[in-house]
Amino acid sequence: MMSGKHFKAHEVSCCIKYFIFGFNIIFWFSVFLGIIFFLELTAGVLAFVFKDWIKDQLNFFINNNIRAYRDDIDLQNLIDFTQEYWECCGAFGADDWNLNIYFNCTDSNPSREKCGVPFSCCTKDPAEDVINTQCGYDIRAKPDSDQRSFIYIKGCVPQFEKWLQDNLTVVAGIFIGIALLQIFGICLAQNLVSDIEAVRESCLFT
Repeated sequence: MMSGKHFKAHEVSCCIKYFIFGFNIIFWFSVFLGIIFFLELTAGVLAFVFKDWIKDQLNFFINNNIRAYRDDIDLQNLIDFTQEYWECCGAFGADDWNLNIYFNCTDSNPSREKCGVPFSCCTKDPAEDVINTQCGYDIRAKPDSDQRSFIYIKGCVPQFEKWLQDNLTVVAGIFIGIALLQIFGICLAQNLVSDIEAVRESCLFT
């Protein structure tokens, strides 16, 4: 039969192991939150400092996708969604579609879509229930003044920048809210670590 003293020592040992386990979990959780918060803060600062570089990279990304527009159906759907949502055409304008072999205006282009744009560049008529997928045919062969009546003239990069400026308060509020939750989580975890330390010490000296 286990003596009372032996039982107490065993109980203290289990108590210590439990609190060490809990300490490790909460400690590394707070470290993980701290690292994420630091990375988010760094990304925000870098995005502000290198905003022109980010704009160039976004332009490069969109133009590469324009080149491969007909090669990948998922990519095609992504571009169409982007142009419809932002009400834009190309990275900086409709002429960016000259990068695509089907839509460029060169004399050697045999495609029926020559000098055109995808249907997602076309302005929408609320009265039309069915999407006219040929609405962009030959549109860039017309004068700029005529194009404005049928397609979006602004590029997706300027439209994205405009959206950010118009919704700056909302975007900043979301990021600040996330940051505050993370800071709260770090503080709570550190308080729990302190409590665990206190209970562990009381177990050792009881």
